[in-house]
Amino acid sequence: MDLQGLGVALITPFDATGAIDRAATERLVHFLLEGGTDFFVVLGTTGETPTLAPEEGRAYVEDVIRLVGGRKPIVVGKSSNNTARLVEELKAMDYEGVDYLLSAVPSYNKPNQEGIYQHFAAVAKAAKRPILLYNVPGRTGVNMTAATTLRLAREFSNIVGIKEASGNLDQVSEILAGRPQGFELFSGDDSLTLPMLGLGARGVISVVGNVTPKRFGGMVHDALAGCFSQAAAAHLSLNRFYKLLFEEGNPVGVKCAAAQLGLCENRLRLPLVPASSDLERRIAEGLAQLKEL
Repeated sequence: MDLQGLGVALITPFDATGAIDRAATERLVHFLLEGGTDFFVVLGTTGETPTLAPEEGRAYVEDVIRLVGGRKPIVVGKSSNNTARLVEELKAMDYEGVDYLLSAVPSYNKPNQEGIYQHFAAVAKAAKRPILLYNVPGRTGVNMTAATTLRLAREFSNIVGIKEASGNLDQVSEILAGRPQGFELFSGDDSLTLPMLGLGARGVISVVGNVTPKRFGGMVHDALAGCFSQAAAAHLSLNRFYKLLFEEGNPVGVKCAAAQLGLCENRLRLPLVPASSDLERRIAEGLAQLKEL
């Protein structure tokens, strides 16, 4: 696997008309490349993917692939709570320039563990790229247990990792202790990334990385190199900022911060709305404090 270190779950910039802002996409990608981002994740939660029409999503992926230009791996989100429809989409998908797929536990339906297993078994049989599972019970309404994750990892060679966002370090530990060779775990919680790396995670798929790739990526790289005192100092400097970005939901906070850095406009699609004026002020203060450190 060539995925390691800082992966960034990209925001999707919108312009004043509500369309995807291609100029802002270019600014964002160049900013992240210059900041040392190790891989790019497109069409994830942070990208407001449920609000994108299929053709918009395809165009955005194509733009990011073009801008990255083969310099870093590209991960594309492909999730659904309709297994049959997802399978058909995977069979018909244009995989040019795509290195991995990220697929979340089905949301809203609340399947049991056998249903989750069968869903991902069908995905694994249809996909033409290696798959990262995505466990995010805070959004999907159901947790994929370590036992189900390990069952999938052992039975399907093209399921090569998981983005773990359960917030449960015991579950993370169980996956890392029981995983087969070649199966990797990535943090899905910015604030828990350092302890996950200490346990053996390979990296992170990050929200905060959109706006602080050098500082947050430096923490990740220091931890992977075993320099935990330096990594801890960076983590503690970011601790308050993590909380600010998620106070009114994701990507509300990170888009506000990106706008303040001049990367994009602070525009979201309903049902999401921009950050409150109070949060906007505190995010600006947080960015200023990080710049001074």
